[in-house]
Amino acid sequence: MSSGVAARRDAKKLVRSPSGLRMVPEHRAFGSPFGLEEPQWVPDKECPRCMQCDAKFDFITRKHHCRRCGKCFCDRCCSQKVPLRRMCFVDPVRQCAECALVSHREAEFYDKQLKVLLSGATFLVTFGESEKPETMVCRLSNNQRCLILDGDSHHEIEIAHVCTVQILTEGFTPGAGSTRATGMFLQYTVPGAEAATQLRLMAGEDANGSKRQAAAWLVAMHKATKLLYESRDQ
Repeated sequence: MSSGVAARRDAKKLVRSPSGLRMVPEHRAFGSPFGLEEPQWVPDKECPRCMQCDAKFDFITRKHHCRRCGKCFCDRCCSQKVPLRRMCFVDPVRQCAECALVSHREAEFYDKQLKVLLSGATFLVTFGESEKPETMVCRLSNNQRCLILDGDSHHEIEIAHVCTVQILTEGFTPGAGSTRATGMFLQYTVPGAEAATQLRLMAGEDANGSKRQAAAWLVAMHKATKLLYESRDQ
């Protein structure tokens, strides 16, 4: 990919919405697949009372819209200002208690897991029915739209085309105390192809440091997948 195309994909612009300032992609098509669209606010005339505690709005009890769900609340029920990175807000924005809790949990992904995905890790990668794995570094692209695999060959898989992700573990489920992620099975669609393409990533056995990094990357990918499915269901 040329440097000009890459720069265009990563270009950002500052825009103002009713909810606040947002730093969004210059071109909408290059937005993060983990992003959420701003909600439509419930019209003022349709919410004479707080949608949480039922307090009546008047000159003293003012109404506020949650920037994440768009519903109307009184100040007591919508007082928290929390970062909302999935909507690209520059500053923390007002959210109701329920949405603020979700945004706080998502902040861990952006503060920790996203950095792990961008840094990448080394895996033994098997494409389709091939019996010979290739040692490759897998990482998330800077604009979060592609998985990039580099080894003897180079591959880019658009996150939006991923249809199945299964994390392979030693133990029960990702996140359990004694569980260790060891690999990932992934299916994705290719424009023009009838069937989905399969991809298998396995952590190598040769270097403990590399294996730990691969396990951390897989756990981060597991959390990223949850956000991806939420964005699609919006």
